[in-house]
Amino acid sequence: MTYTDTRDKSVKTDFRTAVMNGMNETTGGLYIPTAFPRIPEECIKRTPEPNFRDIALAMAKPYVEGEIPDADLAALIQDAYPFAAKVVPVDPTAYVLELFHGPTCAFKDFGARFMARVMSYFNRGEDTRLHILVATSGDTGSAVGSAFHHVPGLDVTILYPAGKISPLQEKQLSTFDDNVRALKVNGTFDDCQRLVKTAFTDAQLRGTLRLSSANSINIARLLPQSFYYMYAALAVRNQSWRVSKIEEPAIIVVVPSGNFGNLTSGLIAREMGAPIAGFVAATNTNRTVPDWIATGDYEARPSVATYANAMDVGAPSNYERITAMYDLETVRRLFASYWLDDDGIIASIRSCFERTGYTIDPHGAVAWKAWDDIRSGALRALKDGNAGDFTKPGLTPNLPTWADSVLDKQAVGIILETAHPAKFGATVAKATGREPVIPDRLEKVMQLEDRAIPMENDYAQFKEWLLATL
Repeated sequence: MTYTDTRDKSVKTDFRTAVMNGMNETTGGLYIPTAFPRIPEECIKRTPEPNFRDIALAMAKPYVEGEIPDADLAALIQDAYPFAAKVVPVDPTAYVLELFHGPTCAFKDFGARFMARVMSYFNRGEDTRLHILVATSGDTGSAVGSAFHHVPGLDVTILYPAGKISPLQEKQLSTFDDNVRALKVNGTFDDCQRLVKTAFTDAQLRGTLRLSSANSINIARLLPQSFYYMYAALAVRNQSWRVSKIEEPAIIVVVPSGNFGNLTSGLIAREMGAPIAGFVAATNTNRTVPDWIATGDYEARPSVATYANAMDVGAPSNYERITAMYDLETVRRLFASYWLDDDGIIASIRSCFERTGYTIDPHGAVAWKAWDDIRSGALRALKDGNAGDFTKPGLTPNLPTWADSVLDKQAVGIILETAHPAKFGATVAKATGREPVIPDRLEKVMQLEDRAIPMENDYAQFKEWLLATL
């Protein structure tokens, strides 16, 4: 497979280079495959659907062909995934895709564990260490720290915004030792991401240190997240008649979105043959992409703190990949877009719990509300010409091609539950009146020593620290 650059299509490189560099140090662009091969039809049509690891192997093969032999790739996937995603029907036309069954209870485990093993595989025989820089607005840091902890030849530096993630999330990423370090930055996630991106384009720094990324800007984190879209779409298609009484439903995936890496992974799965009719990009008050879809103008902006903090991104990196894959009109046909404020998030957590008994986290709650509104009248109003004000919470005014399937009651929604609700216990308790049960693996983290290093939002200070420490 050949990989190119979102900012310079003349760039042609291989998977190893794309993974180990993280992003193109010359252009600042992101790597993306030049093609998205469809997986074998027998895999997609099999009943019952293949298990998660078999799907992962079939999807990963074309992207690493000639660089990782099939047997090594199968072993890597087996080691990365002692867990799988879980599809849970919560009502006849809504399924929750639980992505929190990995070690850090967040969807980032799927990408981070695959990426860590790929990087370790490619780093064999190197004389110098590879330094991973990662900015996080919540769950990325803990997933990356866990995936890379004690991996030989690799160092990890995690940057997170001080005071802008939940206490449990902070404990998960600030308590590592050995080859994993956390920097508590006096700023926002966008500031953390800017520090990382600046480091990647700093010729002097890259001449001294071997750097790579573990954010969704790294293609090795993006590609494996596509595995669970394929798995969920096949599982829901096969369950739909029993649960939804719809024989061939249009499957709509509703994605809580911040940096838009997760949704981009869904696009990749669809290109590879996943039976997905379309997507809903569900955001919080940081509505940069919904506003772009509504107006045609992309305007990055400072991020705003919300209850759904992992989505607090005002300048989403993967906007570059989405626009490299599709023009705006294609996006409008494929996506609906929806945003929700903090009051709406609390109300949605409460509504989901009271109506279905399911306890959902603040990020999944945005997706739940989006799907519930879409199937309960918002899309009908839009079809009838009654577009709402896109600057207020709700649906943006574009009408996707799958709208009629929803209006004809021939669609089902898959809502991505990206983190365990216990990671946001106070917010969930405020909405439902009860604290979610904390898994043992999260309970243990709360007893660990905090080792985070304070850092100002200053690139010169960050660079000095990197050179002195690494």
